[in-house]
Amino acid sequence: MKKSKYSPEVMERAVRMVEEAGDQYESQWAAITSIAAKIGCTAETLRRWVRQHERDTGKREGPTTAETERVKALEREVRELRKANEILRLARSLRGRN
Repeated sequence: MKKSKYSPEVMERAVRMVEEAGDQYESQWAAITSIAAKIGCTAETLRRWVRQHERDTGKREGPTTAETERVKALEREVRELRKANEILRLARSLRGRN
């Protein structure tokens, strides 16, 4: 995942603005498009932030940020272990030739 050009503080504030603006707009999407224009991001970017916040707080089903990070860490560990196993396999086959 690429690093956001927005600070966590800006992201949190934008999501909070959407939450607080609930009754001021006809829909959540209307709030998102309006607030996104004010903070200088696309509506889709802000929608993704809002959806992730909803998952993180249990308001929406799906993987939380912590769960996603844990899966990525485990996948990274699996890749490293596979590389190490391949190195050991090659070393064992070379040692068997001598």
